[in-house]
Amino acid sequence: MHIYRRAGVREYIVWRVYDCALNWFMLEEGRFVAQTTDAQGVLSGRVFPGLRLPAAATLDGKRGDVLAAVQQGVQTPEHAAFVKEMQNK
Repeated sequence: MHIYRRAGVREYIVWRVYDCALNWFMLEEGRFVAQTTDAQGVLSGRVFPGLRLPAAATLDGKRGDVLAAVQQGVQTPEHAAFVKEMQNK
């Protein structure tokens, strides 16, 4: 985590295969904090608005459910604004 912070990483995901867990860490006030899922069991990013991962489906290898969540996320106004911002850089 220290290396990520020094490198300017603002968020990252860890897929812990051995204990079947998914962690999404976001930099908050100089330290990485593990995020919790929303009421639907979905983890969402801030750096890439619209990136959504349904934790259980991801861990269970349910690619269709994961793809559906990602597709839903990239159709949000936040994602559209992010894409527009990236195109202007």
